[in-house]
This record gives sequence, C-alpha cells and structure tokens, in this order.
Amino acid sequence: MKTKLSLFILTILVGLMSYLGFQAHTHAKLHEAYRFELAAQQKLETLTEHQALEFLEDISLGLYKSKKKMGIKEIETNSAFHQRAALEYTVAAVVVLLLVLLSYLFVSLQLFSFVAGVSAFIMLTVGLGTPIMMVTIHKKVEYIGDVVLSFESKGVLGSIEKLWEGGETGIALVILLFSVVVPMSKTLFLLFVTLVAQSAFAHSVVKFFKVLGKWSMLDVFVVATFLVYLTSNSSDVSRAEVQVGLYFFLCYVMVSMLVSLSVDKLLERVKA
Repeated sequence: MKTKLSLFILTILVGLMSYLGFQAHTHAKLHEAYRFELAAQQKLETLTEHQALEFLEDISLGLYKSKKKMGIKEIETNSAFHQRAALEYTVAAVVVLLLVLLSYLFVSLQLFSFVAGVSAFIMLTVGLGTPIMMVTIHKKVEYIGDVVLSFESKGVLGSIEKLWEGGETGIALVILLFSVVVPMSKTLFLLFVTLVAQSAFAHSVVKFFKVLGKWSMLDVFVVATFLVYLTSNSSDVSRAEVQVGLYFFLCYVMVSMLVSLSVDKLLERVKA
C-alpha cells in the first residue's frame, strides 16, 4: 500500500514537472520572439524613422500620435511578461524536482533511480529546445540613442542547426553527439537498467556511460566560457543574458550524476 501511494505521488510530481517545464519553454520562446522583434525595432534605420515620426508628432502639437512608438512599448511589456513567466515556471519546476529527489529518503532505491531518471530526461528535453543565452551587440549613437547592431538567441538545437547551415559540419556533429545523443542515450539506458538491474548487461551499460559521461554536455562548458568572455568585455558594446534553458541543463547535469550514483549503488546491492 505504501509503495503504491509513493508511486502515485511521484507520478503526480513528475507530471507536474513536465507541465511546468513545457510552460517555461513556451514562455521562453515567446520572450525570444518578442526580443527579436524589439531588436529589429532598434536597428539604426528603424530608429531614424522613429525620430522623424516623433518630430512630426511634436510639430503637430499632439494631433499626430506615433503608432510605432506605442508598438515598441507593447513589445517591451510583452517581452518582460514572458521572461518573468518563464523564470517563475522554471523555479516551480526546480522546486518540484527537489521534492522528487527527496523521495530518496522514503522509497526504494530502484523506484528512486527510475523516477529521478525520468526527471533528468524531462530537464534535458526542455533544456535542448529552450534558449540558454541571448547576446546583444549595441552602440550608443549621438542623437539616435542605443542602436542594436546584432542580436542572437542561443540554444543547443538552434546552434547546431546554425553551425550546420554555416558549413561547420564537424563542430555541429560533435555538439550533436556529446550534447544531445550521448546524454539522451545515457538517460534512457539508465532508465532501462533500473528495470533490469539483475542482468549482467546492466553492469556493462553503466561502465560504458561512466567513460562517456565526462565528455558529454560540452555545450554547457562552451556557453559558460563564452559568457565569461563576454562579461569580461565592455558592457557598453555587448550584453549577454542567461536564459532559463541553461538552468534546465544544469539541473540535468546534477540529476544525471545522482542517477548514475544511484544506479551504481543499486547494481552493487543486486550483485551482493
């Protein structure tokens, strides 16, 4: 009875985590879309046009209202709303994840390993499709204001696609292999191992992924290095903003390590 109740509660928590992760992803993508639109409105030619419209508004003594100026404010408001919502859903998902991890104290090691593995898979899936960083290159122009020279939203899948289209096939394949294929395969195989812990095959799988584990998630290292590089430069030229996708990735890395240790311990118990 206790096991069934624990399984029911954990199923609810995992389902809730999936929902929160999906909502965080949705709002993060909407925030990304509004930021692209806002960046387009802050290009030099667009700002010059806005200046002309504002001048027309001034000389018309308020008879003419610039719709574009009002549109920019609406874009900024919507962007801020979705950014805040994405962060709130991310925090909620992490809280639920912590509750799942606390089940280690109350349920069997096999059940914990399986549920934690599912949680790691959810975190990885959301992290792959969600922006991890936004980079803005801008410059102050006299009489015009802050002009956006370049804006990019960086995510794992998007970066792989961009590298592939740009002819950097080798780099794209390396990132695809060690940031998508290996983590996905590792997580799915660990889930499988929890179900067939008595099999000799299970031990071989764990050893194999222990060797590959230290090479996976290269993109997190790349993003961290790139972020350090950007923040060490003048903030008057570039601005890097961490997005919620990176938090999901970090959660995956930590939970994946816990699952590996948990499965290892489970196999040792079975072997004994």
